[in-house]
Formats: sequence, structure tokens, C-alpha cells
Amino acid sequence: MTTEPKKIRARMAPSPTGLLHVGTARAALFNFLFARHYGGTFILRFEDTDPERSKKDFEQNILEGLEWLGMDWDEGPLVGQEGYKGDYGPYNQSGRGHIYKKYLQKLLAESKAFYCSHSKEFLEAEREEQTKRKEHPRHTCSERDAGGTSGIIRLKNDAKGNVSFEDIIRGTISFAAEDLGDLAIARGMDSALYHFAVVVDDIEMLITHVIRGEDHIPNTPKHLLIQQALGAEPPIYAHLPLVLGMDRSKLSKRGGSTSVDEYRKQGYLPEAIINFIALLGWHPAGDKEIFTPQELIQEFSLERIQKSGAAFDIEKLKWLNGEHIKALPPDILAEKLKPYLEDGREAPKEYLTKIAALEQPRLRILSEIKDKVGYFFHEPSYEVSLLLWKGKQDPRAAAENLKKVHDILCDIEQNTFTEEHLREILMPVAEERGRGEVLWPLRAALSGREASPDPFEIMSALGKEKTLGRIMHGLDVLGAALE
Repeated sequence: MTTEPKKIRARMAPSPTGLLHVGTARAALFNFLFARHYGGTFILRFEDTDPERSKKDFEQNILEGLEWLGMDWDEGPLVGQEGYKGDYGPYNQSGRGHIYKKYLQKLLAESKAFYCSHSKEFLEAEREEQTKRKEHPRHTCSERDAGGTSGIIRLKNDAKGNVSFEDIIRGTISFAAEDLGDLAIARGMDSALYHFAVVVDDIEMLITHVIRGEDHIPNTPKHLLIQQALGAEPPIYAHLPLVLGMDRSKLSKRGGSTSVDEYRKQGYLPEAIINFIALLGWHPAGDKEIFTPQELIQEFSLERIQKSGAAFDIEKLKWLNGEHIKALPPDILAEKLKPYLEDGREAPKEYLTKIAALEQPRLRILSEIKDKVGYFFHEPSYEVSLLLWKGKQDPRAAAENLKKVHDILCDIEQNTFTEEHLREILMPVAEERGRGEVLWPLRAALSGREASPDPFEIMSALGKEKTLGRIMHGLDVLGAALE
């Protein structure tokens, strides 16, 4: 089966009933990568025919989330404003009722659909009885030829044997046609149901490929019957494996911890999330794991998608995020860190860039920065015990070593106050007097923390004036202890 027709048109059609979930984002990404790989069209539309659950706020969240992730759609709604781009709009089902009505009238006129007036209570009792008999719940209506003009509109299902289709990922999939019954396709002429609306939208928008989650597999035979009744050529199907938790349970769509918003607020980079969710069910040809979005476009193919569910490993996401942080230019990283630096947002750009470069190798999530670098923006406060190597160093020896470092640094020009030069001139002193005895009180005086980068990196970022000030404060703390 070919997956590369002359002009690919793939679509993502989420329901705006919750925040953008990582599973939805993954399905959107696979459609996006597939369309971009083959130079096709990526379409975004909303299945919002459920007025009680569909919300404009959720729709906006999905639009903004996909835009932040870099999945720019060729056709679909506009972000933050009314209207849409593309020739097949509107791209919300709620605005396409007149289109569905035209197709419903066609099926009714051709006696391929009919009104079913059976009550909700009747249908529920029938379903309950079928369940007891362990049969597939379905309704084969006795009112097909009654000529009714009200009630649910159903598609006549006279198919026999199997309804089958070829799935790019899973091969041949078949369902018994008799198990489907007469399909409900509309509550009335002005209220198309999901299965009918999605088929009509795919026909109208010339969709060539339907790439969606495996939970839609049972829907596909219904869509095939509707397509057949409308005389439409079916698209090519590919059903993606589910995204699972580490316990192998399905991730909840409404779980705040799995919404793209939550990861964005925590400080994950969009390119890292894209990299991570691309690997949820898809694997490249080699062992490479770190990809830019453009590299993913070049590598992607539906044939390399697995059938089994993919586990969402948060530690893997953190690792990938750290790798993408390392790849950022320090000045760009500094800008991304600003929202998490309550004390340093107004600091000079050059100073923030030095801090960003210093912490860059150790950061996995941008938000971690706020607990790491407060000492760069205000003088630290600490007890004398922090300045003593292994907590046992004699305060007088610690003071002498700090004073020696202070005197050496006073003679260094500001333009040579670099990590390399500082290391070159101070390491001989540390070797002579004991590394721990010299470098520990120095680092503690600079940062006020038990764990921090080495003192040479800190001094280079702080600069000469602040470095000398921190050392003098440390000497004052030691002096008070010696009195």
C-alpha cells in the first residue's frame, strides 16, 4: 500500500472539551510530520458538535498549545481571532450544519437513510438485553420503510459479511457488518452526529489520510459504510498506539499533569516536548534519540510506528529537555529563564547570560533555576559553620585562606577576571594549602550554599567587585566567630 499520493492532505480534529493533552498533541504531531515530510497539507479542525462539553476556552488552549509547539497548520482556525485560513472552512463542525444537511437530504432522497422513532427507553432496553446475551449492541430498525419524518436519522446497513480496511500500521482489520446495525447519523436535519459529520468533513476537505488513535478503530467500519453510501472513496487509515502511563494505564485527557500547559509552565522547551512525543510509538532508523523538529520531518514515516502502546516516561522527558537546553545559545537561554528569576528579571542581559551559561549543563527544566541562583542577585546569609571545610576546619585557618585569596584577587584587572585566569592563579595556592581548605570556604562565601558550581565559575559570573564583597562578608562572619 502506498502512503505517498500526489498530494497528501492530513488532518487533526480534536474535540475542545479539555486542555491540550499530550496524547492529542502526539496525534497532531504525527499528522504534521507526515504532511510536512511529503510536502502535503496539514489541516486543523474542531469537532465541537457537543454544546455542553465543547468550550471556546479549550479551543483557544489547543490552538495556542499547537502554535507554541511549532505545529503550524496550513488550513484551520486562526489563533486569538475569528475566522480561518483555507478554502474548505469553516473548520468548526458547529459552523458546518448546512453542509451536513445537504448530505442528509441526499441519503434520505436515495432511501439510504430513514427516520427511526423508537424511544430512548426502547433503545436502552434493547441494548441491555443484547448485553445480557453477550451480543454486540446494535439497532436494526423495524421502521425502515415507515416513511417517518421525525426521530433519529439512521443509515440503512444492508451489508453482509465483513467490513474490512487496510491500516498502514496494523494491516487488515475486519468487522462483521451485521454487528453494526443501522447507524445513527443525525438527531434531525439540523443536528448531525459525530460519525456522519466526520465523514462528510473528510470528503469535503479532500482528506487523503486519517491518522488517529487506536481507540478510533471501532469507529472506522461505521465510517466506511457512510462513505460507501455517499459514493466516496475512503481515505487511507493509520491508527496510532495509545500513550500510556508508566503503570501501562491510559493517560487521562483531563489530567492537569499531562496537559501541555502544565509542562510549559514547568519550563519544558517546545522542541523537547516535540522530540519526546515523537518517540512515543515511533522509532527512527538508527539509535539517535535527540532530534530537532526539522530532523523529525526528514526522518518520519508511518511505517516505523509500532502497534503496542507507548509509555510516558517523565524521566526521559526531563533528560531530553536538558539536552535541548544544552543546545541553546546562552543569550537565548537567559531570555527563557527570565520568567523563573523573580530576583533577576531586571538584571543586565550580559549578567543573565553569564548565569545561564554557568547553570546550563546542570539544568533539566527551566523552573529549576529559581532554586539554584538566588545568590547571584542578593548577598547570601549563612552560619560560620558553612565556611569550614568538612565542618571541622579551624575558623582562623579558614580566615587566613580567604584573606590570601582576597589579596591576590585585588591585584587582578577586571578584563582578566575570567574563569581560566582565576583558576590559573589560585590553584597553586589551593595546592599548597590544601584544596578543600582554600576552595571550600571560598565557594561557600560566594554562594552561601552547600552545593553550587565551583568557585572559579561563580567568580567569573559575579565579576571582581561582587566577588571581593562576598569574600569580605565571609571574613566578617569568621571574624565574629573568633572574637
